[in-house]
Amino acid sequence: MVNFYVALDASLGTHIKYLTQKYMHRKTLHTNQFRRMVQRVSGTTERPRLSVFRSNKHLYAQVIDDTKSCTLASASTMHKALSKELEYSAGPTTEVAQKIGEVIAKSCLEKGITKVVFDRGGFLYHGRIKALADAARENGLEF
Repeated sequence: MVNFYVALDASLGTHIKYLTQKYMHRKTLHTNQFRRMVQRVSGTTERPRLSVFRSNKHLYAQVIDDTKSCTLASASTMHKALSKELEYSAGPTTEVAQKIGEVIAKSCLEKGITKVVFDRGGFLYHGRIKALADAARENGLEF
């Protein structure tokens, strides 16, 4: 790909910032939104943070104590026991997200965690994220 910014005339130098913001990559926008949310949402020992990340191929959920910076429980579509049970090919669906929500809720309840703070990680509360959250609530987590 030809570098677009090298081809710009020097007289357009003031517009480079505008152009870079206009054509900013979606990943960068998502990262900025995630950083803003981390400032507002944090987990404590009494109420850890349930963090959710979704990619095109997998779905991840972690319960994190931010005061100690440690993961208390986790579940994802990459766990071998779950991936054999789920049998999906084109990426996680809402049914897969529900199963991950059930697994993370059960592992939290085994460790005595009932209340969490939900961190959707900058993703919209819709589709797979909503399915995971609803399944976790139905299986005993409060948020």
